[in-house]
Amino acid sequence: MDSISENIVTVLQYLLPGFLAAWIFYGFTSYPKPSQFERVVQALIFTFIIQVAVFIEKAVCLKIGVYWNAGSWSEHSEIICSAVNAVILGILFSYYANNDKFHKIIRKIGISKETSFPSEWFGTFSKNVTYIVLHLKDERRIYGWPIEWPSVSDHGHFLLVQASWLVDSEEIPIKGVESILINVKDVRWVEFMEKTWEIQNEERLKSTTP
Repeated sequence: MDSISENIVTVLQYLLPGFLAAWIFYGFTSYPKPSQFERVVQALIFTFIIQVAVFIEKAVCLKIGVYWNAGSWSEHSEIICSAVNAVILGILFSYYANNDKFHKIIRKIGISKETSFPSEWFGTFSKNVTYIVLHLKDERRIYGWPIEWPSVSDHGHFLLVQASWLVDSEEIPIKGVESILINVKDVRWVEFMEKTWEIQNEERLKSTTP
């Protein structure tokens, strides 16, 4: 019985870096958490990458140790390296999942047409930093700058500042309101405005520059 417990502890210690990397990834991105089985598979993949990195690091350290002795490689060294690699791997995967840089290269060389984003909704909001118009289900329209928005299209809220109601072709500012929260379930569709405000700011800067 003791041997079984020891084996379980050993397996958990082996898998923990992979679970740590996965935990960081889902904490830093908007990807929905998969089923328990898929999370275990993902942790195993992360664990494999981490163990390969630790193997290389150990080989490099032992090679350096021939010329410069900084200490012996021990089980504690391996645990520390695994933990550090797990944190770096989780942050690295999160970084590329949030900016689409890796998949952009993949698309250019024709391997895939996919993006790094968890959905078209998330990708559109990430790439279009501009004013938006929310068309509500009661036929009203509200215009403003989104500070926060839902990661998915079926639940969450929009947080708008500089908000105005749009009535026909007239814009009516909502006075005395710093920000307004809109439930995504009350929104029929979203318009992303052209970045005319950037052009206006550039022209204003040019006109004020001596």
